[in-house]
Amino acid sequence: MLRQVGNDRQDSATAVEARNLVKDFGDTRAVDGVSLAVPTGSIYGLLGPNGAGKTTTLRMLLGIIDPSSGTRKVLGRDRPLEAAREIGYLPEERGLYPAMHCREAIAFMGALRGVPLGEGRRRADALMEEHGLGKWAKKPIRTLSKGMAQTVQLLGTIIHKPRLLVLDEPFAGLDAINQARLEELIRREARGGVTVIFSTHVIAHAERLCERIAIIAKGKVAFEGAVDEARETLRPIVRLRTRNEDGPWRRAIPAGSRREGREWVFELPASGPEPLLKALIDGEAGIETLAIERPGLHDAFVAIAGPKAAAAMNEEAPE
Repeated sequence: MLRQVGNDRQDSATAVEARNLVKDFGDTRAVDGVSLAVPTGSIYGLLGPNGAGKTTTLRMLLGIIDPSSGTRKVLGRDRPLEAAREIGYLPEERGLYPAMHCREAIAFMGALRGVPLGEGRRRADALMEEHGLGKWAKKPIRTLSKGMAQTVQLLGTIIHKPRLLVLDEPFAGLDAINQARLEELIRREARGGVTVIFSTHVIAHAERLCERIAIIAKGKVAFEGAVDEARETLRPIVRLRTRNEDGPWRRAIPAGSRREGREWVFELPASGPEPLLKALIDGEAGIETLAIERPGLHDAFVAIAGPKAAAAMNEEAPE
């Protein structure tokens, strides 16, 4: 299905594409050949430690800065700024006028995207009621908690009903309650057909929310694809506890298996669980427990991006 957008035609299956984006700042290469494709209506995560190139990539996609080389297409446009009024962007550096009332702040952000002030105020009232901030509509921004102020800025980011929502580290500094509220807002926008791209260094958010991700490390894409595909780069883990300590069944356990207390821990053999289970039973292992665990996105990230990148992510993650 094709949708007419200005003088361009957009393949409705893809909202954002980038091919071999490179960005140099003097002698420093911040982004080195990033390619990605964001399906329309999906939640897509850029995952990596601070300094990996996530923010620079987002700014190139939005047309805030131009790439040194490479191409990008946003909502069917080769020049992303032409699609600015169809995009909601929350930068990493937050910015609200402290003395401005919440309702006016949201309406003002809408006006910057072409929403008349009167209509913006009506939409702001509806959004604040919907998100439990109705009684704060006429309160100055400076009276809000950090989480509430960020919610106001997010509502201002969606007031013009964008087709594409781009959030740079949206969870930074939020407590668990406000993180959960933001996750639900992101899901709600996606259910309404909005494409959402967000950057994060917190793996748990990407694992809960994203259908597809790009893992970025040192300016390069180490992985791009579905979250399940990232997990499948690792084999499932078997946790086995037996009554018998030794016997013919031990030949069924791969070399390199480790002990954790009374459990044997090892990768599931390529032949699958059935031959393993048969060998354990025939070898009289006396199985007490056998669990097969699917690797999480954190384990996949370590395997893909390396332990140093994972350690940097852990250092930045909130407590």
